[in-house]
Amino acid sequence: MINFKKSAVVKAKKLRNNQNFLSEGVRSMFFSTFAFFLANVCVKQVSHLPAMEIVFFRCLLGVAFCWYGLRRANASVIGSNHKILALRGIFGTVALYCFFVTVQNIPLASAMTIQYLSPIFTAIIAIFLLKEKVRLPQWSFYAIAFAGVLFIEQFDPRVSLFYLALGITSAFGSGMAYNLVRSLKEKEHPLTVVFHFQLIGMIAGFIFTIFNWQTPVGWDWFYLILIGIFSQFGQIFLTDALQKEKAASVAIIVYTGLIYGLSIGWIFFDEPQGMGSLIGMLLVVIGVILSIFYSRRKVSVEELEVTQG
Repeated sequence: MINFKKSAVVKAKKLRNNQNFLSEGVRSMFFSTFAFFLANVCVKQVSHLPAMEIVFFRCLLGVAFCWYGLRRANASVIGSNHKILALRGIFGTVALYCFFVTVQNIPLASAMTIQYLSPIFTAIIAIFLLKEKVRLPQWSFYAIAFAGVLFIEQFDPRVSLFYLALGITSAFGSGMAYNLVRSLKEKEHPLTVVFHFQLIGMIAGFIFTIFNWQTPVGWDWFYLILIGIFSQFGQIFLTDALQKEKAASVAIIVYTGLIYGLSIGWIFFDEPQGMGSLIGMLLVVIGVILSIFYSRRKVSVEELEVTQG
């Protein structure tokens, strides 16, 4: 009887935690989004360098950070799920390269907007890869956010079909990578997952730079270092978020980075946005907030049913 009461108390505490708007997974995803945004700003600053060269430097620093962190944590560098780790690295590298190309050649907010189709791919892929369910209300919230993305894109004629295709490829690659990270929950140390992605990116970038090297000068080195640092923080928080929450529950939070992209692109890169873009941004924010509330409420109801049972 006493054990039953203790169990009920523990479940009640978990229920109260799930009712919080900012769960641990959601907080990590917000931090990840902001860190990646800062890295994107730095990528914009070195648009004259080849995108794959930037991938090389970003991943080179990432490998160093991950190696140090894994040694301190006494965790496995090699890991045990080699196939999934390799696939995560390949899809992540393709997504990263395509995204960097779009950031360098079209307005920052537009590049981020296209890449933010990734939660849609994440949710769809999770249905088949992770057997996760996305209920009708959640699809409607995705539709609202997606409509906001399209609304913004409608008012940005500076995006060609080629860069739109690259952006969509990046979004698909990210969606696959998100689900592969999620599938490694409790199977690999988060830094092990990040390390393999950075290692594959570094190798691919190195091979490319052998044939197309352009020496960075002056402030280029500073921005390349910041890209590596901010990206590392973003990867760590991203992996943590996807291993604590369902992919469909937290992936949509990346849309909030669009707010940063519109603001900074307008102020620092002379990429003004009209009223149509602002309306689209509002739709994205509404979709994000509704999705988070619904996801948290659904988990709370499920755990309440278990507690009562």
